[in-house]
Amino acid sequence: MNSKDLIDHLGLIPHPEGGFYKQTYHSTLGTNTPRGQRSLYTSIYFLLRSEDVSHFHRLQSDELWYYHGGSTLTVHMITPEGEYKQIKLGLNVARGEVPQFVVPRYTIFGSSVDEEDTFSFVGCMVSPGFDFKDFELFDKQELLDKYPEHRDVIERLAIEGK
Repeated sequence: MNSKDLIDHLGLIPHPEGGFYKQTYHSTLGTNTPRGQRSLYTSIYFLLRSEDVSHFHRLQSDELWYYHGGSTLTVHMITPEGEYKQIKLGLNVARGEVPQFVVPRYTIFGSSVDEEDTFSFVGCMVSPGFDFKDFELFDKQELLDKYPEHRDVIERLAIEGK
């Protein structure tokens, strides 16, 4: 299947950060957080095409990523301490790819597909569960002011103004 087939068959919709998604599970169990009541966990499908990027954003919960198929997905992160890191989600473990990875809460992150004319298809589970009230999207200037040493990746993955 190509990306359009997956988007159509699974009913994926555009995500505000970029790419396409669909919530697949929302736990009926809840938990209290400093931000209020949240589901114990939530899960989505997420598809990113090579012509798109997932813009830099931050969650107040851990996000566990699972590779499902397509091309390798690069997850770009700026830690709370200001360090830039990246991991590659995929199945070529001999080349350092991993089939799953946790992006720790409070980490600024985005993702990209490095191979041209393709896509990556992953699943993401957030615990405590995802709520758009806990979602922060960052613009270029905001991140450049704070992390000028990461200019190249910020220019590529941050939105232009909010």
